[in-house]
Amino acid sequence: METIDYNGVTLHRWNCGPSTFLARIEQGARLMNWNLQMSDGSVRDVIHWPENADFNNFAKVRGGNPILFPFSARSFYAGEIGYWPDQHGTVRPMPKHGFAQVGAFNIVALNETGFTAELQPTEEDRKAYPYDYRFSVRYEFTELSLTVTLALENLDTKPILWSAGHHFYFTLPWREGSTRSDYRFKIPAKACYTHATNGSLVPVKPFEKDSSFGKSENSDRIFTKLNGELTTFGPNDGSEDVKMRIHQDTETASPENAVVIWTEFKDSPFYCVEPWMGPPNSAEHGKGLHTVEPGKRSSFTVEVSV
Repeated sequence: METIDYNGVTLHRWNCGPSTFLARIEQGARLMNWNLQMSDGSVRDVIHWPENADFNNFAKVRGGNPILFPFSARSFYAGEIGYWPDQHGTVRPMPKHGFAQVGAFNIVALNETGFTAELQPTEEDRKAYPYDYRFSVRYEFTELSLTVTLALENLDTKPILWSAGHHFYFTLPWREGSTRSDYRFKIPAKACYTHATNGSLVPVKPFEKDSSFGKSENSDRIFTKLNGELTTFGPNDGSEDVKMRIHQDTETASPENAVVIWTEFKDSPFYCVEPWMGPPNSAEHGKGLHTVEPGKRSSFTVEVSV
């Protein structure tokens, strides 16, 4: 592990065999890039990071793995975006994807295989999520994989609700001369939704859980009721697959865990494959909403390997 100064910004880099991982820990606990040295000497970006990234507007950069906490995507109350109701009906503000992706983190552990960082909530964050808690992000790196754990410890005297997730920007396509139509995904889901403008979930019937990234209608779909923990995606010939596995503890294990796929434009150099604890707007409709009791700790762990 080494520390890098990039125009006054502190970055951390890990070299693990053929893999190199780059992170900006103190802002968003953000994994920025994962690249892989191939046997022919070429370099493959597994996790996309744009070369022209604006570090002065870091939260808006389309790359890396933004952390989504306490809720993923858009929150609603009675059709109005930007709010969430707690279990007692109290309605509070909530920005899209929560506030951790733009939050300040303190490093609590740092070594040759990864790091652990703890969120430092602001006063505005506390208005949106007024609980006493400890939220941490732990990354562990190996030669051909990463494992990331989101952990929420309830230090309060009342239960806390959450439904967090990841926003992995995977480089796709990654083979020279290929297009999205040359890549497919396999998600072990029994249900699929889209997210309506009023926050409700709209079922997609029928849907394909083994399909192509080249089909534009697949973008922004929410796959849930997973009947397996392993999602795979890669070239149509089955080689160079990326494997994503959700490891669940007793509190976050749920059939409502979800995998969301999304991209911005038809020619974007990335496609997001996002493991979430539940569909968006979980606080309102209850699907994938998880509770941490006082004095308890809950975690959501995802492993990505190549």
